[in-house]
Amino acid sequence: MEQKSNNNEQEVWYPLRVTYHRELKVKDELDGLGVRNFVPMRYQREERNGVMIKRLKPSVHNLIFVRMTPSAMREYKATTAMPVRYFMNRETHKPLTVPDREMDNFIRVAGVFEEKVVYLNPNPGDFAKGERVRIIGGVFAGAEGVFVRVKGDRRVVVNVEGVVAVATTYVHPSMIEKIDPAEEDQTASRQQTNSRIEKYRSRI
Repeated sequence: MEQKSNNNEQEVWYPLRVTYHRELKVKDELDGLGVRNFVPMRYQREERNGVMIKRLKPSVHNLIFVRMTPSAMREYKATTAMPVRYFMNRETHKPLTVPDREMDNFIRVAGVFEEKVVYLNPNPGDFAKGERVRIIGGVFAGAEGVFVRVKGDRRVVVNVEGVVAVATTYVHPSMIEKIDPAEEDQTASRQQTNSRIEKYRSRI
């Protein structure tokens, strides 16, 4: 699918609801159109003919993340036969989007397909009590999130607010480093600036 540009639009990540467990069908369609997308997957054990096997399945049904410009997304929703809907921002009443850095962290964890990763309520208050950290080794290296105890283990949780949260498997404290609050402030400032620029462009 050609990513049409309108007033220098930038591609952004949209979380979409896909009814009737058709998230993989939507993924196949988007893959065929050349559109970047991500469905959280993990290996799950099931019995078949008396034998336990592992199969790769969606971790969260009815959810897919899609990277498009706003105009391309509107066109896709208007033309696809697939049952897709926006997640809406409760404050602005506009389609919810996910910042690139947040999406990158989510993919670093959810994209490992590990059986023992845990998916959580996306707005748990306990996350506020944890420390912001970065994983510096292992399969989740580079992921940033909150270091908290989940199901008895210390894990790093990445929260896509209003959509989904994912917790790594156990992470030893030697494999993490604390994130300097000043670094967080600088990143937040850059994101706010980029957001203001996009809002300005949308008015031109």
